[in-house]
Amino acid sequence: MNKKLAAALSGGAVLTLALTGCSGDEGNKELDAWAKKVCDAVPAQNAKISAAYVAITKAAKDTKSTPKELQQADSKAFQDLADGYKARASLISSAGAPPGVDNGATIQKDVITKLTALSAAYADLKKQVDGLDTKDQGKFASGLKDVSAEMKQVETQRQSAVKALKKLESGDTKKALTSQEGCKQAAVASASAGTATG
Repeated sequence: MNKKLAAALSGGAVLTLALTGCSGDEGNKELDAWAKKVCDAVPAQNAKISAAYVAITKAAKDTKSTPKELQQADSKAFQDLADGYKARASLISSAGAPPGVDNGATIQKDVITKLTALSAAYADLKKQVDGLDTKDQGKFASGLKDVSAEMKQVETQRQSAVKALKKLESGDTKKALTSQEGCKQAAVASASAGTATG
């Protein structure tokens, strides 16, 4: 049953800020300062999120795992995802709206709302996994099926958060972000891990 969970997660690419492009102009110093705030923490956050997706996929493919081991692996991964997306929301919140960007505050608020909701959804999945009956194989398999169905809904939320992030990372904001070392590192790490923004 956990293979379905892996399938639901296979589209779970990391929300990476500023994967493409490069800054060729002088730019906006205030916007550059904002981008630095955002990008400095991105590599660590992305590493945590990427590792969690890898752990869930690996657990799903491991046919030798006991229900208890599977439960522990999934529970930790869901907690890491909840923490990772919450940290991303906090980071964008503390950075403030991108200066000089049309509707910057509205776009920023939308990203924070969607990342916070995504974090809460993963926290709920953790609770669901923690409540599975690992002593009864049949009940455990049935419970995993429910978790898998829930994961599909969470994936829709993740896509919505990616869309909001892409909106935040467009135009001048994208140029500012791609000139920052932290976002460059995240882009390289995501490329090597075989993940992408959407």
